[in-house]
Amino acid sequence: MRSRSQHQRRKRIVQAAAALASRGGIEAMQMRTVSERAGVALGTLYRYFPSKMDLVVAVVSEELDLLEGSIDRRPPRAGDAPQRAVEVLMRATRGLMREPELAEALIRSLLLSDVKTDFGERMTGLLLRAAATGDPAAVPADDPRRLVARALAGIWTMEMIEMLRGNATAEEIQARLEISAARLLIDA
Repeated sequence: MRSRSQHQRRKRIVQAAAALASRGGIEAMQMRTVSERAGVALGTLYRYFPSKMDLVVAVVSEELDLLEGSIDRRPPRAGDAPQRAVEVLMRATRGLMREPELAEALIRSLLLSDVKTDFGERMTGLLLRAAATGDPAAVPADDPRRLVARALAGIWTMEMIEMLRGNATAEEIQARLEISAARLLIDA
């Protein structure tokens, strides 16, 4: 269990890394620069995050915390399950695209990192909460609803890559997600 000061120190480190990534992508997240900006010694930074990818994964987790908080405060209001799922994904898209450098760093970390992350499972949980009522934890791992929600999260991730490359607009992504969600979330 971390003390309050350790928790605050970790939070400062993650916030400093996110700020750097939002201005210059993953390349700007130099460990020495992060430690200076967070006001901690470089050795302290490495105790919390043994590698740059560990730090990037922590930034991804922080961004997911913000998205989950937003969804909790303002649940999707769309009519049916596919529409609610797309609303969640488009809110995530808009949130990430407010800071495209950070979005690119986060997506790249998911693709390139050997560090284990719960990103896919957390996005799946958000989609299950949006598409169905009840607790996503109550949906077993092999339940088709969980599997198709995970597939939809994967489609969204690929669409984010296309947007970051300049090959798709938010409107095009939304149209494709609407079609995908309608086909995948038939029984949600």
